[in-house]
Amino acid sequence: MQSIIELDLFFMQQGKVHQTLANLKDKLTRAGIEYAVIGGMALNIHGYIRATQDVDLLMTAEGLEEFRSSLVGRGFVPAFAGATKMFKDATTGVLVEIITSGEFPGDGKPKSVSFPDPAIVSVELDGIKVVRLTTLIELKLASGLTAPDRLKDLADVQELIRNLNLPESLADEIDESVRSEYLKLYRSVQPRR
Repeated sequence: MQSIIELDLFFMQQGKVHQTLANLKDKLTRAGIEYAVIGGMALNIHGYIRATQDVDLLMTAEGLEEFRSSLVGRGFVPAFAGATKMFKDATTGVLVEIITSGEFPGDGKPKSVSFPDPAIVSVELDGIKVVRLTTLIELKLASGLTAPDRLKDLADVQELIRNLNLPESLADEIDESVRSEYLKLYRSVQPRR
């Protein structure tokens, strides 16, 4: 029953995940740490509402070090012994995962799409720094195409196209390595004639 209540709160933009995001925004801003929200919460901020149980952040390696030195023990704790990039909000218990610039989505192997510097790709929406929509789409496509356990990333892009009525021409704004998959997903949601 508690999980149903939490899910209901999530869809009303309340609950533990939203509280964790608010905590992060306040503390990261005060600490001067550059970040961008990615993952499920980025989908929500961009307008495709789906449930998620954690908050994923994009930071530089320096930003991650600053997070560890400034915020661990001051509102956030390692998610498990030895954790260096996974934390929990000490108040809500919600997981916070930090991805660093230069890493590769999906299988983690080098490819033309990598996690960029958040200062370059973030936009502020509703007072929260979030990765640009085109960057989010690129990352999700690269992830879903290279990791068999990340097919939900392709489904997320399909739902972004459907729910936000994204244009076919958006393909011209994303990396060539994922362009054909965007077009395939775009065509899959078009009405049959």
